[in-house]
Amino acid sequence: MSSRLALRRLAAHHPALRRLVLAAALLAVLIVPLPVLASDVPQHPPGCQGASCHAQVAAAQLWAVPLAGSGTWTAGTAANGTAASGGGDGGTVPANGQAYAAVGDGLAVIGAGLTLTAYQLDHGKQQWQLPLTAAPGTVIMSVRAWPGVITVGLLAPSGRSRTEVVVDAATGAVVRRYPAAVFGGAVIASAATTVVIGASAVTSYNNATGRVRWRHPASSTQSWEVDGQTQMLYVAEGAGGSLSSAPVTALRVINLATGTEHMLSSPLGSPFSGTLAMAAGGAVLFASDAGVTAYSGSTGGALWTRGGAVPEGTDPEAGLVYLTFAGGTLRGVDPLSGVVQTSVAGSALPGSGDVYVVRGGTALGLDPGANGAAWGYSTTAGRAAWNPVALPWPHFFSDVSGLGGSAEVSGGTVVVTACPHLAASPQICADPELIAFAL
Repeated sequence: MSSRLALRRLAAHHPALRRLVLAAALLAVLIVPLPVLASDVPQHPPGCQGASCHAQVAAAQLWAVPLAGSGTWTAGTAANGTAASGGGDGGTVPANGQAYAAVGDGLAVIGAGLTLTAYQLDHGKQQWQLPLTAAPGTVIMSVRAWPGVITVGLLAPSGRSRTEVVVDAATGAVVRRYPAAVFGGAVIASAATTVVIGASAVTSYNNATGRVRWRHPASSTQSWEVDGQTQMLYVAEGAGGSLSSAPVTALRVINLATGTEHMLSSPLGSPFSGTLAMAAGGAVLFASDAGVTAYSGSTGGALWTRGGAVPEGTDPEAGLVYLTFAGGTLRGVDPLSGVVQTSVAGSALPGSGDVYVVRGGTALGLDPGANGAAWGYSTTAGRAAWNPVALPWPHFFSDVSGLGGSAEVSGGTVVVTACPHLAASPQICADPELIAFAL
């Protein structure tokens, strides 16, 4: 994982740092200004001209359901949706801890405290609810959805150890529990097997028996990234691992399906340029202050460089990686060739907002604040994909562990936690909701 993602994971269990990270996430996760505030919606959405307007759907909200689980939910009170002095994190969260979500395999799952609740993705009906058993003070720190199973990271009260719980997606029954590194956990899973990054090794388990299928030594301080398209795990090799600025001189490459492993040396004996940031489509991306450099995941050779770029995310359906540039321009790039396939100039779009995820060429944008809206923008057509929809505030979106929301890897469904109405106390949310959108 990149240093930025490591910071987010660290913030998950350090409250003071968490507030800063969450505020930054709301304002700077793909900083691309896109239209529009709900109160300023024009007769036709930005980018919509003539007959093209008729191709847009009026709304992409699928459903909204009350958030289940015990305990009080709270909401931040800053007018712009960010942390305010004494006013919380700016998002809808349980009174104790955070809300983590996952979308996939026909389910939207949310974990809060020690309760995991699954909703059917097509209409939001609750399918099951699972109160997890653990020592007092244990909290959920990540939720992820895989074919047939849900994996849940449980952080021990000490904050120094983690347990990865595998749950049957259909029934909500606990299948297995595996030891994991705090910043590790499941990197791929199915009904049959689960691969977990632990404190000292990457291990594949047989879920039916709990036995080890294969294991490779690895320090939990090393940075890592998974290429979901090729099912390869890349672990950075270099003195100090991800918690220092030591150069990365090699990558340990593990085939998550077979367990085979090999070392990938940096080109011409020089360190890779920057820190490991992303892996997609057979390419490995490193980021530095100078920009982004892509290397071949099979040979280690340099593929392309983009100066001044910041890696932001991937669109698995379109097979692109997304980079942002000065001025907020968002570009979808082929991971192997570096050829720009889509480009959205921030300066060309009025209003303000953040793009949080791109799936199948459609970007989901969320305008922060009490008058915020959710909207879709087609990066390929260069126009609004669907009209803005008023979004209850405060709301969170996701990071890699599902904090506050999640995006389906394929299928284009996104969920967020939100608060339609504040109670008498400015921090208390009267009716927290889980809202689903279709991209």
